[in-house]
Amino acid sequence: MPTASTRAAGAKSASRSRAASPRAKDAVALLREDHKKVSDLFEQFEKARSASVKKRLVQTICQELLVHTQIEEEIFYPAVKAALKDKELVPEARVEHDSVKSLIEQVQGVEPDGEDYDAKVKVMGEFVKHHVKEEQNEMFPKAKKSRLDLVELGEQMAERKAQLMQEQQLH
Repeated sequence: MPTASTRAAGAKSASRSRAASPRAKDAVALLREDHKKVSDLFEQFEKARSASVKKRLVQTICQELLVHTQIEEEIFYPAVKAALKDKELVPEARVEHDSVKSLIEQVQGVEPDGEDYDAKVKVMGEFVKHHVKEEQNEMFPKAKKSRLDLVELGEQMAERKAQLMQEQQLH
């Protein structure tokens, strides 16, 4: 029969193996990966000349951003807000999300029609860049110093992200 100390040792080794497994990214690593992917997509958009390429890139950008903002709002932000007793970073981040979502509504599924379309995508990219900078320089370091289990949070977020991406594919 396992004793309290053998159960604790087993739990430690299970948590170590979970953290070491290639699938288990912590929440911050998962979000940073998303940030890099979207940044690269915006760079590709800036270089694109063809309307069909722009439309495909914007569709991908919008899908990535909508899924990313949803997992942050459903899982990451509530955990960070509670752990940090935050009354500034998370509310500001949600307002920034709303601004980006407004621009997404204006370009998603729309034919690239010149200067206004390109300007909206460019401004969206600038909003995202600002938002990413604040998250990575302010929120993420505080989350890492907190008592949050970022690996567990990352697993929840990865699972929800996969579910949302699959739902997007069906639509």
